[in-house]
Amino acid sequence: MRTLHVLCLLLLAPLCGCGLVAAPCRVASAGLKIVPVVGHIAAASTDACATAIDP
Repeated sequence: MRTLHVLCLLLLAPLCGCGLVAAPCRVASAGLKIVPVVGHIAAASTDACATAIDP
């Protein structure tokens, strides 16, 4: 039974894409965008990071 669970996880893992890897960039970007006036400018680099990882 455990082997079946592991097999299912291995088969489904490629379907999730790189969103999990890009998540820290997206979270940092969202945190920076909260800052008034300069937030969106400061978040540009983290947005670029997330887009490069997960287009």
